Amino acid sequence: MSETYTEASIRSLDWKEHIRLRPGMYIGKLGDGSASDDGIYVLLKEVIDNAVDEYVMGHGKTIDIALSADTIAVRDHGRGIPLGKLKDCAAKINTGAKYDSEAFKKSVGLNGVGIKAVNALSESFTIQAFRDERTRKVTFTRGEVVEEDTGDQLSQDRNGTYVSFRPDPEIFGTYNWQESIISQMLWNYAYLNTGLTLVFNGNRFTSKNGLLDLLNEEISEDTAYPVIHLKGDDIEVAFTHGNSYGETYYSFVNGQHTTQGGTHQGAFREGIVKTLQSFFKKQLEPADIRTGIIAAVSVKVIEPVFESQTKTKLGSQKMAPDGQSIRNYVCNFLAQELDNFLHRNPTSAKAIYDKIQESEKSRKEIQGIQKLARERAKKAKLHNSKLRDCRVHLDSKHKDRDRSTIFITEGDSASGSITKARDVQTQAVFSLKGKPLNSFGLTRKVVYENEEFNLLQNALSIEDGLENLRYNRVVIATDADVDGMHIRLLLLTFFLQYFPELIREGHLFILQTPLFRVRNKQKTFYCYDDAEKLDAMARIGKQAEITRFKGLGEISPDEFTHFIGPDIRLEMVSIGKHSGIKELLTFYMGKNTQERQRYIIENLRVIQDIVEEEPAPAEKTEAA
Repeated sequence: MSETYTEASIRSLDWKEHIRLRPGMYIGKLGDGSASDDGIYVLLKEVIDNAVDEYVMGHGKTIDIALSADTIAVRDHGRGIPLGKLKDCAAKINTGAKYDSEAFKKSVGLNGVGIKAVNALSESFTIQAFRDERTRKVTFTRGEVVEEDTGDQLSQDRNGTYVSFRPDPEIFGTYNWQESIISQMLWNYAYLNTGLTLVFNGNRFTSKNGLLDLLNEEISEDTAYPVIHLKGDDIEVAFTHGNSYGETYYSFVNGQHTTQGGTHQGAFREGIVKTLQSFFKKQLEPADIRTGIIAAVSVKVIEPVFESQTKTKLGSQKMAPDGQSIRNYVCNFLAQELDNFLHRNPTSAKAIYDKIQESEKSRKEIQGIQKLARERAKKAKLHNSKLRDCRVHLDSKHKDRDRSTIFITEGDSASGSITKARDVQTQAVFSLKGKPLNSFGLTRKVVYENEEFNLLQNALSIEDGLENLRYNRVVIATDADVDGMHIRLLLLTFFLQYFPELIREGHLFILQTPLFRVRNKQKTFYCYDDAEKLDAMARIGKQAEITRFKGLGEISPDEFTHFIGPDIRLEMVSIGKHSGIKELLTFYMGKNTQERQRYIIENLRVIQDIVEEEPAPAEKTEAA
């Protein structure tokens, strides 16, 4: 019998209840703090955005950020929130100064929700404003006031606003702030706001040259020419060409890092093609122009429209409500400023043309086999035994599109276990038949000549870039033995060489699976390292039965459900700032050099299991 549906079934949530019930609507995913798009960093960004907006309006050149344990605090030196409205700004939805476009013409946070989300999702939240030798402070717990100044207090502190918060474990579970992720966030603020200084636990972040500094810091490969840096009133771009095959973009709107791009990034991609075609007076192929490009683009837009509350993709079509389109604005800027630059710098112009010619030659070399490879992939789509696809994909409009995942596995047994345990809605499996080819030093022809690589490229739909990527998470799932590690390295080599943007944009992961199962008749613990195993043994006692998983195929589908479900452990693959891809691959995947032999010998260590009292069942000593 169905439940009665009456007026009593309808209820209205207050602001904090709705935010806490549906946090994903406001901050995207929750996460444990290991990834840069985890919710705790979105909360921090919302607070810093307000401080940066004050600087943009000409108030306060320094922002202090302090992290202590799990609490983080931000102090700006702007005008300070008007004291009488302090509580409303922190706890009354759709309240803020940024609705007045004259006061905050090019602000990131326009909807009056951000700081309220921080408040509602924090176990402890304090906000204090300082204005004209007066101050007022309010402290909340999960959006409820627990302490409030009854009136203005005297203060000798400089004008500004102080916010401290501790994300709520009830919402986020166990989490850890990563200082490296916070530092990268602060560097982006510094690059986009020349003259602003951010101080984080004593470390200073400041930039004199904006996006030029960003690219010089981020580029980890040889470039064809020095970075070209152009600035206008509401636009700044910097770009060069590297030696990789893909396209790499760092795009921003009003200081917000739009990791998924949007109309401004699309306009830059179109504008640079049109400008270079016009300058060289040739109908050059867009793919040849953009191959290997590394670019940073920043625009300032009045009342920007983003495609989500987390503001990772710009949806605006116009620079202002009644202004010209972003597309025309960016294209016209490049048509004038880049054209002028190239006429004044013929050496850079020649280097760009030579790079385009090199890309054209490479493209023509593979044209012959490309058609055959595409036909083969098209046929394989109809009956591709390697791919067990899911129903929801990243390039769809489904609400679960961000959960779309593909596991790349080795062998039939491992792929069989994952296939039986997976969520068919959002999880796909691609099965390798063995060790893939070592693609190091090979041209992109190999992607089409090698059937397995071609089918993988086709399954991901990344041949022409990431715009049509079908899965948000590409997960390498191999055994934790020598062969599995080798296959992992071969796949990483493939992606690093031909699709580095997949890694740079945070889509490639390594699946962490347990090494041990420790159990008795009452309890079972899955352990990912020796420390967890020893802890589990101590909990269970002498009757512990210990199983070492030698491969993914040994894990039953029922058990695998736990490891690829809500508690899945993934390690994001990232490219270090100062790690040149070419040098990295040469060291690990090139010929057996003396340097690598020496490194292995110097870092060889033997790990033995240490077990108190009775030793565990015999296990092999591992060499790592």
